[in-house]
Amino acid sequence: MTRAEGSDGGSGAVRYSVDSGVAWITLDRPEARNALNAQLRAGLWEAFARLNDDESAQVAVLRGAGPAFCAGGDLKEMVETGMAVPPPDYLPYLNRTIDVPKPVLAVVHGVAFGGGFLLAQMADLCIAADDAVFGITEARWGRGAPWAAPLPWLIPPRAAMEILLTGEPFSAARAYELGLLNRVVPAEQLEQAAAALAAVVAANAPLTVRAGKAMVLASAELGWRAALDRADEIFEPVYLSADAQEGPRAFRERRPPRWQGS
Repeated sequence: MTRAEGSDGGSGAVRYSVDSGVAWITLDRPEARNALNAQLRAGLWEAFARLNDDESAQVAVLRGAGPAFCAGGDLKEMVETGMAVPPPDYLPYLNRTIDVPKPVLAVVHGVAFGGGFLLAQMADLCIAADDAVFGITEARWGRGAPWAAPLPWLIPPRAAMEILLTGEPFSAARAYELGLLNRVVPAEQLEQAAAALAAVVAANAPLTVRAGKAMVLASAELGWRAALDRADEIFEPVYLSADAQEGPRAFRERRPPRWQGS
């Protein structure tokens, strides 16, 4: 996949660039199918922290360089280090070990196994190439997947059970059928589709977008009435913001809104 234009940065195995409000976070260890070694994991922590502080970025696109999105944990490194239970900071679990208020779009091509599946699962939106392959393969290697606990919230529990117990890979078409993906596109159109979807999100009112994300996540933990009450709390600052007046004003004046994020 090609790199987005814009300011570039990052260290080691993860690249960070911004273009028109979209932050492109690229796993850049293609020779190892972006397996999650210590350097790449540290780069992800740095990238998401940078995203949180970056006022020029309204949405992030997470992608992999080379032939794969991410093959999962680096098993060779695990053997060398004798890793048992991964530490809490092993990988940034979005909205668990690191709070990321801005929406994140995972863009999957090639394989998304193990930790790569985790990154796709924890993103807020996910699109994939038609040749992408997913899998939680830990059962094949005797490793654990506690991070997959949210999976039955995303897809039917019996489908989650099959994925976890068999360790067998499955296609992008099957992932879409289960509701794990927002879209499946031809491989040659993947980056264009990702840029288009991210641009739509980036153009919207940032406070409303972030509140929408927060509401969906909160609703997963609460009952019907509690979720409605929490949603009122989440959206009250949005209603009271300058942007809430700017939107209707721009509609009346027949011009694009000029969001302030406040």
